[in-house]
Amino acid sequence: MVIAKNSTTQFLVTMEFINESHISSLIEDSKLNNIELQREILQKSREAKGLTLQESAALLNITDAELLAEMYHTAKEVKEKIYGNRLVLFAPLYITNLCVNNCMYCAFRRDNKELVRKTLSLNEVRQETEFLVGQGHKRVLLVCGEHPKKASMDFIGESIKTIYDVRVKGGNIRRVNVNTAPLSIEDFKTLKSFGIGTYQCFQETYHYDTYMQMHPDGPKRDYAWRLYAMDRALQAGIDDVGIGALFGLTDWRFETLALLSHAFNLDERFGVGPHTMSVPRLEPAFNAPAAIKPPFAVDDASFKKLIAVIRLAVPYTGIILSTRERAELRRDLFTVGVSQISAGSRTSPGAYKESQESLGEHEMEQFQLGDHRTLDEVVKDVCELGYMPSFCTACYRSERTGDRFMEFAKSGTIGLMCVPNAISTFQEYANDFASGETKQAAESFIKNEMEKLEGATKHKTEKMVERVNNGEKDVFF
Repeated sequence: MVIAKNSTTQFLVTMEFINESHISSLIEDSKLNNIELQREILQKSREAKGLTLQESAALLNITDAELLAEMYHTAKEVKEKIYGNRLVLFAPLYITNLCVNNCMYCAFRRDNKELVRKTLSLNEVRQETEFLVGQGHKRVLLVCGEHPKKASMDFIGESIKTIYDVRVKGGNIRRVNVNTAPLSIEDFKTLKSFGIGTYQCFQETYHYDTYMQMHPDGPKRDYAWRLYAMDRALQAGIDDVGIGALFGLTDWRFETLALLSHAFNLDERFGVGPHTMSVPRLEPAFNAPAAIKPPFAVDDASFKKLIAVIRLAVPYTGIILSTRERAELRRDLFTVGVSQISAGSRTSPGAYKESQESLGEHEMEQFQLGDHRTLDEVVKDVCELGYMPSFCTACYRSERTGDRFMEFAKSGTIGLMCVPNAISTFQEYANDFASGETKQAAESFIKNEMEKLEGATKHKTEKMVERVNNGEKDVFF
């Protein structure tokens, strides 16, 4: 039992779907560390229908090198069965780093008096967006600290409208996803009215005692209010939600199984599982004690394993990997199920337009980045690795969201629409924003992808690319 509070009500919530004792028992169950059992589960996972929590726990226990390699190969197969070789690209856009919370792992925490605080004006939001559109981005993730005045619903709405209104070389942001503090149902309804895509909110850690230690005060200390944010968002009519955990605050195996428990619960209760699942790993952050010395640091091998298990357990979800991770590791993790990545990211308000050379290192950033490459450099690298950079936002505009998206994703038929749309948007990027070398790599890649298509799909895609090459923008199916 935990106490959950909002502004007017105090109520008791039984956290039935985050059962700490059950999760711990699965982690400690030696019977799950059985190679034959694990091999049977891997065979089942190839059907791309998902796994149970117990089956997921068994895969987390894999230590045999040969079986581990098989799991990674299977995760790649399952991801490509649903999403093909596509990698969706986006960038975060921070509008304020003021926050009333005091999270021990975040540079934005209230007690960090040395952090340079900034809230963008709407003109600065426009300038930041112009930079991102000028790089070729088509979707952004709006991010802000929790602050009743500086991150008000009115300001968020005005910022989203400003972002959508920007045009550069015929390009524009076609979908704004949002990462804000948990809201009431009424505020979620207001947020939906702004025309957002996916609403994101991470529990950070699902382990209750750890959560309380990491959130000593502020509104975020209310564990249950945050835990049930997605329920309220879905009840308010927001079709797509994204969940996540900040790995490194407690045992990564517990966090993985709890994150999966959350995904399963949403799917069971609403018929709509998480549109995305994010796996940020704790990185150094300015004056943030827990980030400077992570309590349960997650090594690269364990990180790769948990991503593969998430892909096999929840095959339909988009797994997001941020620029927290260095480029070499990101390349490796693409092979085990990642389907969405940020590129050319900055994690402080105004950082895209303004150089931070005049400021002390990390004086405005939320956390340190591991991959500092530009969008153009990431796109070229992704192509050379055999993945298709996708700037597609068609599902949002065609109302393939919520249960409609899930129907296509779970059946594996989403690719019938995604492939033509991904090629079309990639061609548009190559024509308008790519450097010479990247454009050459893109043209070669697109040609090879077109040759793989057959029949009506190939004909349709050729017509879409022809329209793009004739100067038409935002061509999608």
